[in-house]
Amino acid sequence: MISRYTRPEMGRIWSEENGFQKWLDVEILAAEGMARLGKVPKAAIARIKSKARFNVKRIRVIEREVKHEIIAFLSSVAESIGGDARYLHVGMTSSDVMDTALALQFKEASALLVQDVKDLMKVLRRQAARHKWTVMIGRTHGVHAEPITFGLKLALWYQEMARNLARLEKAVDDICVGQISGAVGTFAQISPKVEAYVCRKAGLKPAPVSNQIIQRDRHAYYFSTLAIIACSLEKFAVEIRHLQRTEVQEAEEPFTAGQKGSSAMPHKRNPILSENVSGLARLMRSYALAAMEDVPLWHERDISHSSVERVIAPDATIALDFMLRRMIYVLGNLCVYPENMKRNLEKSGGAVFSERVLLALVDKGIARDAAYRLVQRHALKVGKEGGDLKRELWQDAEIRRHLTAQEIEAVWGVKHHLANVDFIFRRAFH
Repeated sequence: MISRYTRPEMGRIWSEENGFQKWLDVEILAAEGMARLGKVPKAAIARIKSKARFNVKRIRVIEREVKHEIIAFLSSVAESIGGDARYLHVGMTSSDVMDTALALQFKEASALLVQDVKDLMKVLRRQAARHKWTVMIGRTHGVHAEPITFGLKLALWYQEMARNLARLEKAVDDICVGQISGAVGTFAQISPKVEAYVCRKAGLKPAPVSNQIIQRDRHAYYFSTLAIIACSLEKFAVEIRHLQRTEVQEAEEPFTAGQKGSSAMPHKRNPILSENVSGLARLMRSYALAAMEDVPLWHERDISHSSVERVIAPDATIALDFMLRRMIYVLGNLCVYPENMKRNLEKSGGAVFSERVLLALVDKGIARDAAYRLVQRHALKVGKEGGDLKRELWQDAEIRRHLTAQEIEAVWGVKHHLANVDFIFRRAFH
């Protein structure tokens, strides 16, 4: 597990103690459900609830002998409650307990992740508003394209996280199901009413159909959703890493007092926080793939998925929690350099306004391809040799036959490119 990234709340969810406690909670709820049907004395339920305990070390000692974790767990609990232990696990199979309890752990972990996503959205919204009119060059293929604002970039990310929030909430709803249906899901030894009671009390939905397990397509969808969110975070991190490059230097991670960037080079300010996020995103994608491999189990169930989930369930939720909180910090404290953005935008010598010149020529009746070639010739020259595109255009007699100096001047500047920023913001933050 990536335990070094665990915050206390998330670590508690995936602790052995909480896992076994969830098993005990499910067992007791099932016994209560049996008591409601008159199958278990109500007095026994009261005694079980007051006396039931487990000991993790004792469970592991018993497990070494019986080679079965649920049996070891039940044996440990039985030592605390005595004869009433016969009322636990009646008509149930191991996965009734384990899968229902796992759903409860996913529910707890997901509540933290949902709040993380919402917190990141708040940061993105605040920073987008702050930089709504911070002009920068837009880049396609890594090459200067046309002017945008940094706020628009952040608004784009906000909307992506809004979609991620919707995906996550759907995935959580999909995975928060329980089952108490017996050895192969037929309720042969236990009433469906017990399952309904357990799930209602636990805040889960009963699986409409199960065999011996909750079907793993649910888990694959959940882990895939976590991986998609991680991909978005990596997208943001990669952008910050690019903007922090020395040749760009438009934005960079916070660099705290006393921090050192390199053991050898005192001048270094490296984007290590964002690089960590990029690295963890690779793990998150592998967890999603592992979850997909768990879907095609043999017949009514085999155990090949269990070992996988013992790793990926805590690791994926812990890692994503870390990634989200890291990006909340990075984006909330991002150093933005508008002057450098302006300087980089002006590096092209006005070539970023080439499309407006092209369209102005088309409006004068020139065929688009001919107009394109006219403008491209000068734009490529400026890009290669430096200079100023506006001056090049003024000096081209063919272009001046169609456009006056005033008309060429009119297409310059970023105002035209930002005319719909308010419209985009209204749509993004409706």
